[in-house]
Amino acid sequence: MKKYKKIFFDFWGYGEQDFILCMGCEKAEAVDIHHLSPRGSGGSKHKDIPSNLAPVCRSCHWKAETNKEYNELIQNKLHERITKKAWKII
Repeated sequence: MKKYKKIFFDFWGYGEQDFILCMGCEKAEAVDIHHLSPRGSGGSKHKDIPSNLAPVCRSCHWKAETNKEYNELIQNKLHERITKKAWKII
């Protein structure tokens, strides 16, 4: 498993076999982990943090890669979920 996927799974408490809903359309199964801020061609590990990793289906992954507004929508949803998670921990 790639390191960024492990970071994602560990943060949210998921296993590889879990059904994860796409954060974009909220209808399909997420099959990819999207870097909201691209790692670049060198693959910077500084981008492998939970606040930059969103679960998406293939269709939403393509949309997020090609549409800045859609990428920002997913980023806002992720921020909201992380904030809710932090409140549950306290």
